[in-house]
Amino acid sequence: MKFFKAERIIPYGLALLSGVLLAFSFPRSEFYLLAWIAFIPLFFAIRKQSFRKSFLLGWLGGLSYFALTLSWLTATMSDFGGLPSPAAVGINFLLIAYLALYLGLFCTLLHIVTLDHEQTLLLIAPALWVTLEYVKGHLLTGFPWVSLAYSQYRNLPMIQIADFGSIYSVAFVIVLINSALYLFIVNKRSKKPLFVGLIMLLLTFAYGKFRLSQTTTGSETLSIVVIQGNVGQTEKWDRKFQELTVEKYLRLSESALQKNQNSRPDLILWPESALPFIFGTEALHEKSLLDFVKKENIDLIVGAPSMKTLESGQITLLNSAFLLSPIKGMTFRYDKIHLVPFGEYVPFSDLFFFVNKIVSGISDFSPGSTALVMPSSGSRIGVAICYEVIFPDLVRQFVKNGAQIMTTITNDAWFGNSAAPRQHFSMLVFRAIENRVPFARSANTGISGFIDAQGRIITQSKLDIETTLTENLTPGEGRTFYTLHGDLFVMLCAMIAAIFFSTIFIKRRKRNVF
Repeated sequence: MKFFKAERIIPYGLALLSGVLLAFSFPRSEFYLLAWIAFIPLFFAIRKQSFRKSFLLGWLGGLSYFALTLSWLTATMSDFGGLPSPAAVGINFLLIAYLALYLGLFCTLLHIVTLDHEQTLLLIAPALWVTLEYVKGHLLTGFPWVSLAYSQYRNLPMIQIADFGSIYSVAFVIVLINSALYLFIVNKRSKKPLFVGLIMLLLTFAYGKFRLSQTTTGSETLSIVVIQGNVGQTEKWDRKFQELTVEKYLRLSESALQKNQNSRPDLILWPESALPFIFGTEALHEKSLLDFVKKENIDLIVGAPSMKTLESGQITLLNSAFLLSPIKGMTFRYDKIHLVPFGEYVPFSDLFFFVNKIVSGISDFSPGSTALVMPSSGSRIGVAICYEVIFPDLVRQFVKNGAQIMTTITNDAWFGNSAAPRQHFSMLVFRAIENRVPFARSANTGISGFIDAQGRIITQSKLDIETTLTENLTPGEGRTFYTLHGDLFVMLCAMIAAIFFSTIFIKRRKRNVF
């Protein structure tokens, strides 16, 4: 019964509370200010704890954080992956438990660094968090979903620094403020941490207001129509609905053009896999598309699977976006580079040899290799397909290659009316700010919309409706520090963390602590 004493239970409650506060700062709850205090209970929880208990407390905090933000994965795997509910729950738990390890490791390493000097928390905590979050976003194909910064997508003044260090610079500031508040509470005699935090907050806010006051101006704009067809996932690949699906998108496109007769659009954007067939295998449907773009004299970007023959002679599938032009027909094809693990391919297939037998609907797609930029009406367009927009560096490659306007096409029907479509859409705000380029998004069931180069959501659709949206976008500058130099800020944070740990290791070795 000793475990149930208050002093033993409280740290676990505080750790879980931190995870809950973090989770509620994300869409759909969107109490984004909670993120600025969410780490404080966790810091108190691990204070003066053992090495092992610090890890356990951090892991428990991670469990509550990711369990609440990624609960939608269970329904996705069960409803659309064909998994029995118990198996879906089990697999989702394994993912959540893995992601929680990063929070456990964060707390363990903090314990090592701050054991002698708690004040070092102010710098080491944000640097360490950034380093670990970067690793989480890249290791084992990477999963940067619900990264800390995404909770702030509506807090525009505080996220403009993303043009310097992507989501990682925003996360750095959030953790630093948490650390400063914690240190002030623990030791009110020392106001230096609070002063440092206040200065960082004011500088970040001032830069944000400055960037928001700047409007992207130009004589040329590109008028884009996004189409949201709202085709049910169960109907999408049923050949009985193939013709109806193509007709629906053509009908919605014609309707959108009629609404905008006074201001003729330049480009129409259809969602990922809007064409429910492998492009190049349905001559009749493809002719109707080419006839449409010629008749309306307009460019069309559309998502569809395609095929290519490998050097071995084997035919493989690609998840592609096609630009159909009234002049040259199909002029460009972009092939998705970063595929969805266990959705479009099975990573480490030798290890997960059993997956194809459990999960139905998985096809083996091959990745593309180049972040291809497409010309349209005098502008250069990048097309990120679905999952790709969660990776900052991949979108950065499009802009480095010359994209002035970014588009993304997706099919979020897998997620239903959950937090996932909202979480997915929120990431575009950061992709726009990081490179100072506007975004247009066409999603099968939503959320579709437009975001300007400062991260403002110009307009967005509701979920699970058939609709069209039209907006004029000004090509962006696309020459930010992040565009040019990538994740240099993360490397700086990793160096800070390495220096701290090296110094501590040398000092404790001299004292024969190890």
